[in-house]
Amino acid sequence: MGERRAWADRKSEIMSRPGAGAAYDAARIRFELGEAVRLRREQLRLTQAELAERTGLKQPGVARFEAGGTMPTIPMLKRLAEALEMRLSVEFQPLREAG
Repeated sequence: MGERRAWADRKSEIMSRPGAGAAYDAARIRFELGEAVRLRREQLRLTQAELAERTGLKQPGVARFEAGGTMPTIPMLKRLAEALEMRLSVEFQPLREAG
């Protein structure tokens, strides 16, 4: 049996592959959007089914979105924002300068 490697070593190896950084960033964005929707839904004391009804989605679609499983379109984000009684704001920010 091979020796088990630490997660940090494995992650470093994976992130060194071409395109891995972009894939990681896309997954992070999906997760952060889903988490924000879930937190606001919970603040409003809505179930996933109730949010689905407000947005025209189905409950499994809301669950997938909250888990970071889908990358939404701008119109979908707008529908979610309205259903969650929020205003959608999309902005571009400069990348951090290399230090």
